[in-house]
Amino acid sequence: MPGIAADNGPHFLSSRTFMPSRLRFPNFVKLSGSLDVDVDMRARTRNALRRAAACAAGATLVAGVLACSPTYDWRTIANSASGYSVDLPAKPGADQRSIDVGGTPMRMRVQTAEVGGAVFVVGTLDLPDAQPATQQKALDFLRDGLARNLGARPAAHAVDVPLAAGGAVQGMELDLTGKADNPAGFGSAGGKAEARTIHARIVARGAHAYQLAIVGREQPPVEQVDQFFQSFKLY
Repeated sequence: MPGIAADNGPHFLSSRTFMPSRLRFPNFVKLSGSLDVDVDMRARTRNALRRAAACAAGATLVAGVLACSPTYDWRTIANSASGYSVDLPAKPGADQRSIDVGGTPMRMRVQTAEVGGAVFVVGTLDLPDAQPATQQKALDFLRDGLARNLGARPAAHAVDVPLAAGGAVQGMELDLTGKADNPAGFGSAGGKAEARTIHARIVARGAHAYQLAIVGREQPPVEQVDQFFQSFKLY
């Protein structure tokens, strides 16, 4: 469920906490069998220290795993101007630019949220009209652009995108893998090309075309991917 979570960070335990720098064994009275008691005490003490160190190492490992696990702070974003609502896993940033779509300038507005190296993108392309030919032109442009950025084939399959009022419209879904320095098509290019994956959906409704994408070195867990895509609803 979307909500706000506070993360105060993990607390690490060190094995040094359990390992004294010098251990003083007691002096035993020389009675019969005292040597056996002394050796047994030393052995039990060494075993106890080993167990304590193992527990400390285990706690450190668990804390390290928790520290490396990204925190998804899901919240629902209602974008009335662009005509959709969606769940994003962090506080989103916004950007916009004018792009050329087959000789026609169009405005692209984007909202992005980043978690654990994966970027969640929702882009809205403002079309000059709501004609089916204009919609298809925009969808082809968005599909081909994503594939071109990764040097991949623009293969896509049909998917239903839900409407907030009920029902659905048909869109396209893509799963792409390749190398790029600017795979989402936004921000600055020119860096070293690295392996990236893109899971995207593209759909048109009225005078808008929409592009949802998760871009990263690898895709997030499936439940996080599903939360993002299944939450997207058009007005």
